[in-house]
Amino acid sequence: MEKIVLKKKPDEYAEIAGKLFLQGYNCSQSVVLTFAEELGLPLEMAAKLSSSFGGGMGRLREVCGTVSGMFIVAGLLAGYSNPNDYAGKTEHYKRIQELAQRFRECAGSIICRELLGLKKDGADSFVPEKRTDEYYKKRPCKELAATSARIVAEYFSE
Repeated sequence: MEKIVLKKKPDEYAEIAGKLFLQGYNCSQSVVLTFAEELGLPLEMAAKLSSSFGGGMGRLREVCGTVSGMFIVAGLLAGYSNPNDYAGKTEHYKRIQELAQRFRECAGSIICRELLGLKKDGADSFVPEKRTDEYYKKRPCKELAATSARIVAEYFSE
């Protein structure tokens, strides 16, 4: 992998991601938008690209949206594009699994419903909850967005 040079420190990316979540962006958007400028992505495109992954993929409560956002950033920074690049694909999947493991070590899981303490399996209502003070008090998503942004920034700073 060629050396990727990020402009900010990992903690700066973490702070930005947390603030974006508090502005109303979903968990995945919060991570992707944090890196949009450095990725050369217009903000609207970055927001749309990552919009489907909030709430564990459209509130299905599967893979945490911040983790999906982290993977999107990793793909845009160092993904492969040639379908015949077996070595590149292998290296990228290794990278994704390493990022997932780092997140698991910090948060305990990469599954949205587990991170939120939801007991049921399957999809949640497709209607997003209103962002209120109570919502923010019961959701770890701001911190998870910060964690994902920090992890991906640390990874590409190593």
